[in-house]
Amino acid sequence: MIKCIRCSHVHAITKSGIVRGKQRYYCKDCNIHFTLPGEAAVEVRQQKKHMATIVDIAKALNISKSTVSRALHEHSDINPQTRAAVLEMARQLDYQPNLLAKSLVKSKSNTIGIIVPEFLTYFFPTIIMGAQQVAEQAGYNVIICQSQESFKTEVANASVLLANRVDGVLISMTRETKNFEHFKAFERHGIPVVFFNRICDEMDTSKVLVNDYEGALKAVEHLIENGYRNIAHIGGPPALRITHNRLKGYRDALEKHGLPFKKELVVHCNLSKKDAIHCAEKLLNGKRRPDAVFCVNDPVAIQLMLAAKKMKIKIPSEMGIVGFSNDPISEVIEPALTTVQQPVADIGRSAMHILLDAIKEGDAYSPVLQSLETTLIIRGSSSRK
Repeated sequence: MIKCIRCSHVHAITKSGIVRGKQRYYCKDCNIHFTLPGEAAVEVRQQKKHMATIVDIAKALNISKSTVSRALHEHSDINPQTRAAVLEMARQLDYQPNLLAKSLVKSKSNTIGIIVPEFLTYFFPTIIMGAQQVAEQAGYNVIICQSQESFKTEVANASVLLANRVDGVLISMTRETKNFEHFKAFERHGIPVVFFNRICDEMDTSKVLVNDYEGALKAVEHLIENGYRNIAHIGGPPALRITHNRLKGYRDALEKHGLPFKKELVVHCNLSKKDAIHCAEKLLNGKRRPDAVFCVNDPVAIQLMLAAKKMKIKIPSEMGIVGFSNDPISEVIEPALTTVQQPVADIGRSAMHILLDAIKEGDAYSPVLQSLETTLIIRGSSSRK
């Protein structure tokens, strides 16, 4: 039985919220609020293996679950002191709302998944930053998964995103991916998918690419215009569409200028550093060393430049080299690398805008194919003139 600290009455005492973890009381006779000096503060129970819930907050403050829920959702009928106490206790208990439970009720998680094959170069992180910027402006959270160029990990990533009931997914698949059932699972559950950079032709879904063919054509024509004639190509993994498009641009540029296509001057790289070095050495140590090389991307081109320097091959007088992507390091290596610039952040922004449209329109949405243009950046690695 609680007595007023001023008048000692008990019949006029009511509870009046929580202050600094202690129960506050109100005496109607004296019109005062007070706490009991000897009363211990409400215990904050930190449980390492337990995520705090509304029930934990309610028990800690000795109030009802419904009161906690209304306080967390800022209902107008909650006493401001009680709301403040609930928020403080939620902070102390590290309470996090159960977004999955909310998504089950609303059939919407406000979460988008992104699967990329690697974080080793600037390319995919830059795409993610562009995509995330658009998602956040639209009120969505983003779950980012890296497959590490592993099909098995990619399948696991897709499973995690599906279990988290994401509203949509952006995907750039691994170099190993040849089976797409884990992606088709999203379609079966009504979750829209947008592929970017590395795409799946088997699925009738939106895709965002750069004009790889035109970029490759311009790169090889530039080499030809600078007097190179025995031009090789280090391509990407054969399973990827970007590999085929860039190879076709290379071949068509040769044909357009009356130069023969030589199968022995084309090697394919799995895009790892180790394999890039292997491909570079294979070309440089061949019977008829090329006088120029167009590479599938900048990291491969840079490994080729380093290998050529070790062999005392002069760039660009003895060998011209062109990359693809305009990686930041391409500008600082000596000589600076000629490359095909892609609008990298725009890939992410465009893909996310398309995905948000697909989420909004639902079954009425029609897939689109968006192709972004490239720009040839001419630097010292290919300029004989």
